[in-house]
Amino acid sequence: MDLKEILAISGYSGLFKFISQGRNGIIVESFADKKRTFISAATKVSSLNEIAIFTETEEVQLSDVFKAIFEMESGGKAPDPKSSNEELKSYMAKILPDYDKTRVYVSDIKKLVSWYNILLENNLMVFGDDEEEKKEESTETAVTKSSTDREKKTPAKNLATAPKVTAKKAPAKKAQTMSQKKTG
Repeated sequence: MDLKEILAISGYSGLFKFISQGRNGIIVESFADKKRTFISAATKVSSLNEIAIFTETEEVQLSDVFKAIFEMESGGKAPDPKSSNEELKSYMAKILPDYDKTRVYVSDIKKLVSWYNILLENNLMVFGDDEEEKKEESTETAVTKSSTDREKKTPAKNLATAPKVTAKKAPAKKAQTMSQKKTG
C-alpha cells in the first residue's frame, strides 16, 4: 500500500488524495465527497507514509499498523471511531500491544480507526503480494494498450508516390488607405 499521495490536513476531517501542485499550495480531492480543494502552503499537511505510532521501544509505520488491523479484522471494517474510550484503548492494545499509552492519545486512536475505514471503503488496502500483482497488472495493461494503439494508427503515406496538389493563388487585394476608407 502506497501512502505517499494520501494526505491528512490540519483543520480538515478525513483523508485527501494529492492531485496537483498549485502556485501557492496543493490541490487535493476528498475521499468523502470527491470534491477538489485548494490547500494553502501555510496549512500543515502530512502524508500518511510520514506518520508512525509510538511504542515502548520504537515507532511503527502507519502502513504496518493498517496491515495489523486488516489481518485482525480479516479484511473487514474496524470498530466505529465513536466507540467509548476504553473500547478504543483495548482495541489498540490488541493491534499493537506495546503502544505507548502516554504518548498515543484516544484522539489518535480515533483518527487511526477512521483513516483505516476510509482507506478500506476506497479499496486502498492492498498489501505485499497483492500490491505487486496490482502493479504488474497495470504495467501489463499499459504495455498492451500502447501496442494496441500502435496497431490502430494508419501507416504514413509515401510522399513520393502521392499525387501533388497545388493551390491556385487568389489575386492580391489592393490595400486601401485611411482616406479611401472614409470616402469609399
